[in-house]
Formats: sequence, structure tokens, C-alpha cells
Amino acid sequence: MDTQNLKAFVEVAETSSFSHAAEILHLTQPAVSKRIAALESQLDCKLFDRINRTVQLTEAGHSLLPKARQILLAVQEAKRSIDDLQGDISGQLRIGISHHIGLHRLPPVLQAFTRQHPNVHFDIDFMDSEEAHEQVMHGQIELGVVTLDPADNSPLRRQPVWQDKLLVTVSPDHPLAQSGRADITTLSQFPAILPGLNTYTGQIIKALFQQHSLKLDVSMATNYLETIKMMVSIGLGWSVLPHTMIDDSLKVLDIDDLKLHRTLGYVVHPNRSLSNAANAFVEALQANGVS
Repeated sequence: MDTQNLKAFVEVAETSSFSHAAEILHLTQPAVSKRIAALESQLDCKLFDRINRTVQLTEAGHSLLPKARQILLAVQEAKRSIDDLQGDISGQLRIGISHHIGLHRLPPVLQAFTRQHPNVHFDIDFMDSEEAHEQVMHGQIELGVVTLDPADNSPLRRQPVWQDKLLVTVSPDHPLAQSGRADITTLSQFPAILPGLNTYTGQIIKALFQQHSLKLDVSMATNYLETIKMMVSIGLGWSVLPHTMIDDSLKVLDIDDLKLHRTLGYVVHPNRSLSNAANAFVEALQANGVS
């Protein structure tokens, strides 16, 4: 069974699109269709239904998908094991990185690592921390550099690297900015702009208000902290942002007895042996970790 055909099948299944799969694989859409057709011919079954411009897995496709992922992972692991026998730190390293960490924490780590290990080729996907956890869990990426689950419910092996202090912020002309002080009850009376409450950062804020039996008035939600910062800076609401993002466009509120933080670090699958490149990258993370 041709692994290139399997790879095309997995990408179409995960994106629900032949065109998006073609972009990811750097192929033309007809080339992807040809690979799927070859796989369907080999297996003597239909893998996708095409209904009103949508692509959906058939029952056979659903059955094949986890097995296809396992085969591709086994091939990747075999290649990596052979490469690692030589002790070289080289090859492809696929990692998932949260947008915020990629902007505010990782640049010096990546710069130092690439200078020291020029033969490692990064395949970096920027994504929400929750998605990175899922992709590590399913073997799609080797490790994730993310906000760690505050509830620690994940079976993944996790390692803290940074402590990210979270601060309540408003625009300088927001009504709450006049005194520079507030309490949780007062915050609940004003609209908030927050990450989705199902995200790890959102869960921290949600738990705080639940602890005080207060309702959150969330006027807008987005998982992109840079967007939240912009909307707060023009006075659309208050938010909780990492201290690394604070500048003159924001006013930090002093909230009595309130100390919020989230833990940033990396996650790996407990049953996966890391490549030489991944182990070297983990060492770089730990060496550059700061509070």
C-alpha cells in the first residue's frame, strides 16, 4: 500500500477538502484525486462521498482513518529510528505551538536552536493549545509547546517551562481606569473580552468568577490574544492578558487579593520515544525557560 496515497487520504479526511489537502501536500488537486482513486481501487471500496460540494467519509473511510494514521506514524517512527542510530540531530521536527507562545516566548529559543542544529528542519503548526494537545495525543505532531491544561486531566506527559502572570487590563480611558483599582464584583458589571471559556486560559477566568458566584458578561470572545489586546485598548471592554503583552495602550487594574497565572510548557505522548531533534529542542526549551 502506497504511503503517499494514505497521506493524501488522511489530509482529505482531516480537512474535508481536496483543495485544502492539495495545498498542504504541495500537490495539484487532480493529483490528490488520483491518489485517492488509486487507494479506493486498491481497497475496492469508496472512501469519500461528495455531496453538495462537501466531502464526507464513508463507513469504509471512517474505518480506514485510524489505521492509516497508525501506518503513517509507524513509517515515520521507523525512519526516525534509523536516523537516530547515527546520533545526528537532524531531520524533520513537527511541533505545534500556540500563537501567543510563538510570538512572545519562542523566538529566542528557535533562533538559538537553529544556529546550533542547522540540519533540523522545522514543520511548525501554529494552533490553539487545545488543538495541539489533541494532535500530540493522536501522534500527528511530536510535541506541543502550549498553555498547559489547568485541570491536568490530560494523559499526556507535561513539563512546565514558563509561568505566565495574568493581569486585568482596560484602556486608559475606560471607567475602571480612573482609580486603577477594582474588585471581582465590580468587574462583573462591565463587559469583558475574553478567550473562549472552553480554552485553558478561559477556564482559569471562568473558575475565578464561579468561585465568587458571579456572572461573566462576555461581550466578545476570540482565542487570539493580540486581537483581544487591540479591542481592549480601544475601550470595548476589560480582559485578562499575560504580562508579556502589557504596554502603554493598556491600563492594569489592581484587584485586591487576585493573583492569576497560567503555566506554559510542552506536552509529549507518554508512549512515544522522542527523536534526537525533539530531545534537543526540549533541552533548549528548558535552558531558556524563565518565569
